[in-house]
Amino acid sequence: MTALIDFAAETASLTSGVEPERVFDRLERILRKCGASSILMTGLSLPGRPAAPLVLRRDWSVPRVDEQVDVVADDAALVRLRTLAAPDVLNLAAAENRALIDKSLLLNSIARGVDGLVSVPVLLPPYQGGILAAGRVLDIGAADLGLIGILAEVAFRRLIELGRINPERPGGLSARERHVVTLTAAGKTAAEIAGMLDISQRTVHAHLQNASDKLQASNKTQTVVKALVYGQIEIAGLDPEGLGAKLS
Repeated sequence: MTALIDFAAETASLTSGVEPERVFDRLERILRKCGASSILMTGLSLPGRPAAPLVLRRDWSVPRVDEQVDVVADDAALVRLRTLAAPDVLNLAAAENRALIDKSLLLNSIARGVDGLVSVPVLLPPYQGGILAAGRVLDIGAADLGLIGILAEVAFRRLIELGRINPERPGGLSARERHVVTLTAAGKTAAEIAGMLDISQRTVHAHLQNASDKLQASNKTQTVVKALVYGQIEIAGLDPEGLGAKLS
């Protein structure tokens, strides 16, 4: 399938695109070459927020009735997409994936006759999104899957530059809240964070409480974990010895 993707040409086209719909078109063509018949490109919502407003492009028709399935935040396919560190392919015909299909409105609507699902996560903090592509035959090798992941990130980044995607999702942490939670993840105490940011400890605790409320977290540890899971902070560059060491 490698011959189907001219990586240099696709990258150049995506990065130079000035019309957002053309960028989507280009990405969709790549997926259809791989055998995808149903495609969903979307942002991933934060806790307690609806998913439908974040949908970017959808061609996910229910067979035989020509209607669209609702996109909901807790759909199992989207929940799984959020957890992925890299693109992958699932064989939907395999018995071990039956539970996933049963829990997903999206997958359950197309499961008959569809054998493959490609899930492509896109993380551009504080933005988090991705692509689901399903089809009867998905001709994608490991190398090609990696290229698709890179092209998806290139496309979403370009769409942010063009203003088609708002990187700040509804319910997201403020820049200061992200900063405080990131320092907390690095093992800094409230006193240390207050000194670093020249604010009071009371303000530090207020930022942490606001972040907890937005992420529907019950304590500081869960706040950090959810901030990572929902793409609100990054751990790149943090001291691994200090990461989480002082969260309790």
